[in-house]
Amino acid sequence: MFVDPKDLLLSSYEYELDDRLIAQEPIEPRHDARMMLLSKRSIGGQIYASNLRIWDLLRELRAGDLLVMNNTRVLKARLKVRLRSGSLAELFLLEPLGGGNWLCLGKPAKRMHPGDLLSVESSKKEHISLQIVDRDVRTGGRIIQFPPFLSDREKIESFLYEYGEMPLPPYIHSHGLKDDDRYQTRFAKCPGAVAAPTAGLHLSDELLNELSLHGIHQACVTLHVGLGTFRPLEQESLEDLCLHSEWVEVKQEVVSEIGACRARGGRVIAVGTTTVRSLEASFIAGNGCLKAFKGEVDLVIKPGFKFGVTDGLLTNFHLPKSSLLLLVSALIGRDKLLHFYKEALKDKYRFFSYGDAMFISPEAVLPACRI
Repeated sequence: MFVDPKDLLLSSYEYELDDRLIAQEPIEPRHDARMMLLSKRSIGGQIYASNLRIWDLLRELRAGDLLVMNNTRVLKARLKVRLRSGSLAELFLLEPLGGGNWLCLGKPAKRMHPGDLLSVESSKKEHISLQIVDRDVRTGGRIIQFPPFLSDREKIESFLYEYGEMPLPPYIHSHGLKDDDRYQTRFAKCPGAVAAPTAGLHLSDELLNELSLHGIHQACVTLHVGLGTFRPLEQESLEDLCLHSEWVEVKQEVVSEIGACRARGGRVIAVGTTTVRSLEASFIAGNGCLKAFKGEVDLVIKPGFKFGVTDGLLTNFHLPKSSLLLLVSALIGRDKLLHFYKEALKDKYRFFSYGDAMFISPEAVLPACRI
């Protein structure tokens, strides 16, 4: 498959965004957010955009299709802590390292030294003492010793529920109690993410029920979204791009659902880039055959990638120069994607986590990007 050399330059994924189009609050109800549909005209075969609502997935999906979602649940991973000096600081939990050690980002990190004690305080609960074990060179973060019983994502969830705050992205300027519910998908089940799989935020209970009644099947994978997913990239050459790893689980029942979907002539529609990454990483791990998978994934999807599972994608509008733009470009082409982003800007679509969505129908996907 030919890859335009410009596709492998980070500067090719830049676009200008009016800050007023960065969504600060979610649309209610969830399924009333706008959706740009990319499809193909019957005459000429050109890709075109239609302005719809998320609810219109009911008419765009077909009976027999399979909608695959990411059921990770966002942890309240932002912790206020008191330093030895008495001043307040912040920890942002990223991932467990075993034995109660957690990799965290610190703010201000320069005032957090190995050996220091930190205090997590609450007016209703007892104070908890934490210790800084070491610096982490790779991330610039800190390795923090929590009580040993808080050793994994499930065990620490109740602690963070009492002491932590929902980790909204920095471009969302106001936080409220509504975010505790609204920054979770309705199918969030497995605790562990530090950022929401944002395309899934659009799917309401009502819409999911109607889709089921219309014969559209549903399945869930798990990918615990890390902070690096949404970070802009830095190196200009994308030839040897490496990404953060994230924990993924694709169960055998999902593999069976996808096999049944293929057998009945249905299409596999991924909800969000994290779902695409989960499915395609499992396909690669199975040597070109989708198999159950559990473990860390650092898959890079960029133009030239061959998709083995994904037929269509529901996704949000993403940050410039992000790995998510590379992934979507691999499906439909960078030039086409940036063209439709310009249309979205002109039509005042709302961008990023609480923003609107784009549905890339299977007809709009590049034929050359499929295995």
